[in-house]
Amino acid sequence: MSSTIGDNVRLTLFGQSHAPAVGMTLEGLPAGETVDMAALAAFLKRRAPGQNALSTPRREADEPEFLCGLVNGVTCGTPVTAIIRNTDTRPGDYDSLKVVPRPGHADYTAQVKFGGAQDAAGGGHFSGRLTAPLCVAGGICKQLLEKEGVVILSRIAAVAGIEDEGALTASTAEKAFPTVSDERGEAMQAAILAAKAEGDSVGGIVECAVIGLPAGVGDPIFDGMENRVARMIFGIPAVKGLEFGDGFALAAMRGSESNDPFCVREGRVETVTNRCGGILGGITDGMPLTFRVAFKPTPSIAKSQQSVDLETLRPVALRVPGRHDPCVVPRAVPCVEAAAALAVYDALLERRKA
Repeated sequence: MSSTIGDNVRLTLFGQSHAPAVGMTLEGLPAGETVDMAALAAFLKRRAPGQNALSTPRREADEPEFLCGLVNGVTCGTPVTAIIRNTDTRPGDYDSLKVVPRPGHADYTAQVKFGGAQDAAGGGHFSGRLTAPLCVAGGICKQLLEKEGVVILSRIAAVAGIEDEGALTASTAEKAFPTVSDERGEAMQAAILAAKAEGDSVGGIVECAVIGLPAGVGDPIFDGMENRVARMIFGIPAVKGLEFGDGFALAAMRGSESNDPFCVREGRVETVTNRCGGILGGITDGMPLTFRVAFKPTPSIAKSQQSVDLETLRPVALRVPGRHDPCVVPRAVPCVEAAAALAVYDALLERRKA
């Protein structure tokens, strides 16, 4: 199934944007692990809609209801299933989208694949709403990783071409707008609000670092750490690009510049630089696993766009109704952390089987 992923911890996402609920089932978690519900709620709040002018006005509490798999907050060895009820829905806003698809969205491709049987309201199963249960699953795995000394950091690296300043060396999770430089963060917010005022949207980049991973996690060829992370990351709607370490910048370097020299620090083999992003041959080298994720501008915008009527095959000018984020990047930051946590925890469990 396209909505199921993972080898050792297996995640299935279900539901649609304006259905009664969205949810997840996570199989493979070891028994006896305590889940900090307060910490999980704080993590989910970072993604929740309707908190400020930078996001959609749709308001959802995003409080998970655990149906099974936990007993008094402790994993019991069976699959963990949770739902998040959709309470602020307006499916009528999307009645016309099966006939006139939104540019940049999955309306047309879903119509072709599912022949009109798909749920078009709010993008249905293609919606960013499915990142809410993704964050439930990833938030749990993030806690399990932290117990093993593995920490995941992230930040908004850029929005609308405005880049953050400074290195990502500490958590930005407590910030209302998660950048290292507050000044650059303010400029990004101004760009988002300016696009919103024009009925438009902007995109950006999220940077993530997984710190504390030992060397030797991952596999060559198709099960490398890049592959594992990429599969999870591209499950987040609006992701259009991914690079590890220095990524595309390496293409302009010579080998003498791009290689990370080895050294010994406090009895450990490390590298002087980390242009490879902590991965060599698909396997972690003990340095931070770093990557950057590119998000396209929100495709649902109030500006007039050209589309077609699928019944008459005639051009139509479309203004998209409904409530949408002028930039998905701020709410996508915890989603990137969640996807990274799922991929990394799955790979750690794989290593223990060897």
